[in-house]
Amino acid sequence: MSESIILNLDGRWKLRDFMPGQGLAAGAHLPDYDDTSWHPASVPGDVHTALVEIERLSPPFYNMNVETCQWVECQEWWYRTTFEAPLAEDNTETWYLLTFDGLDTFATVYLNGTEIGSHRNMFIAATFDVTENLRLGERNTLAVRFEPVVGSVSEREIEGQWGRNPERAWVRKAQCNFGWDWAPRLVSVGIWQGVTLRRYVGARLGGVFFKTTAISPQAAEATVVVEAERWADVPDLEAQITLSRGEQQLTDQAPLANGRAEVAFTIPDPALWWTHDLGESALYELEVALRASGKTLDTHCEQVGIRTIEVDQSPDPDEPGTRFFTFVLNGVKLFAKGANWIPADSFVAQVDEARYRDLLELAVEANMNILRVWGGGIYEKDVFYRLCDEVGILIWQDFMFACALYPDFDPYFMAQVEREAEAVVRRLRNHPCLALWCGNNENDWISDMYNWQRPGRDFSGKRIYHELLPPIVERLDGTRHYWPSSPYGGNDHNSAEEGDRHNWQVWHGAVFPRRFGEEPKRDLSPEGISYRHYAEDPARFISEFGMQAAPVLETLRRNVPATALHLYSPELLYRNKDKPKGKGDMLMLAHTGLPNSLQEYLDFSMICQAEGLKFGIEHYRRRKFHCSGTLFWQLNDCWPGLSWSVLDYYLFPKAGYFYVKRAYAPVLASFKGEVDGVSLWITNDILEEFVDTVTIFHGDFSGQELYEEVLEVRVPANASVKVRHLSFDELGIEDPWQEYLAVRSRSGSFPDNRHFFAEVKDLKQPKPNLTVKITEGSDGRYEVRVATDTYAYFVKLVVPIEGTKFSDNYFDLFPGQERVIEVWNETGRRLQEGDIAVSCL
Repeated sequence: MSESIILNLDGRWKLRDFMPGQGLAAGAHLPDYDDTSWHPASVPGDVHTALVEIERLSPPFYNMNVETCQWVECQEWWYRTTFEAPLAEDNTETWYLLTFDGLDTFATVYLNGTEIGSHRNMFIAATFDVTENLRLGERNTLAVRFEPVVGSVSEREIEGQWGRNPERAWVRKAQCNFGWDWAPRLVSVGIWQGVTLRRYVGARLGGVFFKTTAISPQAAEATVVVEAERWADVPDLEAQITLSRGEQQLTDQAPLANGRAEVAFTIPDPALWWTHDLGESALYELEVALRASGKTLDTHCEQVGIRTIEVDQSPDPDEPGTRFFTFVLNGVKLFAKGANWIPADSFVAQVDEARYRDLLELAVEANMNILRVWGGGIYEKDVFYRLCDEVGILIWQDFMFACALYPDFDPYFMAQVEREAEAVVRRLRNHPCLALWCGNNENDWISDMYNWQRPGRDFSGKRIYHELLPPIVERLDGTRHYWPSSPYGGNDHNSAEEGDRHNWQVWHGAVFPRRFGEEPKRDLSPEGISYRHYAEDPARFISEFGMQAAPVLETLRRNVPATALHLYSPELLYRNKDKPKGKGDMLMLAHTGLPNSLQEYLDFSMICQAEGLKFGIEHYRRRKFHCSGTLFWQLNDCWPGLSWSVLDYYLFPKAGYFYVKRAYAPVLASFKGEVDGVSLWITNDILEEFVDTVTIFHGDFSGQELYEEVLEVRVPANASVKVRHLSFDELGIEDPWQEYLAVRSRSGSFPDNRHFFAEVKDLKQPKPNLTVKITEGSDGRYEVRVATDTYAYFVKLVVPIEGTKFSDNYFDLFPGQERVIEVWNETGRRLQEGDIAVSCL
């Protein structure tokens, strides 16, 4: 934080709405305006939340209340506050800057009745020079007017626009606010990030850039670039830079020439930044002081990491005609295991550090090493990237353009985007977690499909991703790869031969492969959207794939009236924003059969998602590094809906979360179904050879053992190997609907895994008798022992209390097996034995 901050203006402001255009006419910007009847509102915050607090608005997420909230986006909203500016020495070189870190979205700012500027971009900070308007030692009145965004752009068109809610393309705010296939339309408005008043004398820091230029075991080379803004004759301006970690401290200084200084550091015995699965996420403290004549004018402090990151796109010699798409961290190839990240709330101002930390820790516990910040949300808050640095998660960063044409023909819009991109790159470039910049989400791909008869045709927005953004990233960063779009590469932007792919054959029914000039096709039949299609996918990097699943029952109970908690009620269907809404039924028809009750719907939809993600991830990991990453859609939710998330709005994990956790384990044993049998693969993400004794066993669900084999396995570091092929003749399968194949590590080095010879809906299982023993420990944790006589499928522990953690959940028990599961609550709430329910299907 800069020492130049003299006032933090966060806190309680006042809020009121007017009909558009009437607030200014009423004098709401003037200091003597009577605002005693205005409502209280928190800053940072948003209008919807403030209105809920004063009971003027019903909670938007309950039932269908979203529909009763739509009037909010049509009004003009005003915020007001007063503050006293402290007196300071009279100095003609003093400069006062008022900064809003986030204004959502079309805002005009007034200080003491005078308009000091406007801002029309939610994504970047707005800074205003208030030196002439500020009243030192007196009360000051600050007012912010927000115009309705839709009214300003509703009649503007983009020829050929295919994106839903086309007005959003003109507005630089979270695109998902206008509704998405997992989000309701809630067009937020307000001062969504902090507000500060800063004082500078003569000069201030304009930017600090830390970059690693080379690494070796003995030393690392890094460069720090310092930029300053000067508005007075300040002699001998210099930057003093300190880089430290523990007892190691390096300090240097350099004079600024033309507002810029560059200092090179050699760091002996460097502690490198790694993802959490490969090593320590080591961080250094970087401190920069801007000094002149022995005085400190401005300071900057942040944590940085020493690391290199590249993307290997060289030809794959084992699969001619294809190229790798592999992240290389500190010279080590990395299989990217992760998910897509969306805004953690429809009202992003409400997401605090604790919620970010909870979500990111859940990602780490699920063995994820990367998240993709998707391009229809927001460039996340600083705290998000800081926490990713700390916990060791890489970030694929989209620029905020998604699923639409954008007006790159409009000079004002392009100037806005240029300022946005420069500000975002400057803000995020020092984070070691940041791995890649990506121009947009799906715009190149979808534009081509809409114009399939004219491949290569230009489209609105193309200039942004292919002409505007690349030189900005190169000039202001230059240390990371820029990728124009996701998906992108090859003959069809969603090809399997190059670049990254979004596999929406599963769920959305897209038919692959497709080439430029070919008409896109869809198959929404149960077979067309089945997750079995993942086994046919030879793609290089999967940056989206997934299936919807219902949240846990407790989440629905909190948001759906009890009278509507039944299968296919309108209120329940309202939670699903995808169209058509029947895709989930098609998927269940393929794999579980259709449900007959709400509880069956919850279980069956979770099974489809969990088994589908397991099946896909195992397939892609077996292909390591022919395929180098899986980012499933999606990690989290922005509201309590039915979506592709594995963590619902209240962070209750769905079954898919635990299936993914096991499928992303550092060492994975998985079965691949083949024409003449089944093969066992070991995928090793550890950077040393894996050696173990594994047992393969074949049995039936009642408990009869049909086959067992013990193998000694050796798998090279960072590799995937087929260790055994079992033919159907060897296995001697008599009844595929009542038999299974399983694998276990003698050392416990990987999770147990199993293979069914039929779909879940066709399995013939005897009803298992579960034996459950729950014991409370002295630390408030519970030990839950679960045993079974016959095969128990989909064993689940349910605790309807937020913050509850399970060492494992939603698992299978083999006949005669007992497992011990730990259950505890992270919030400190004491659980009772009766809170824990155990069952299976």
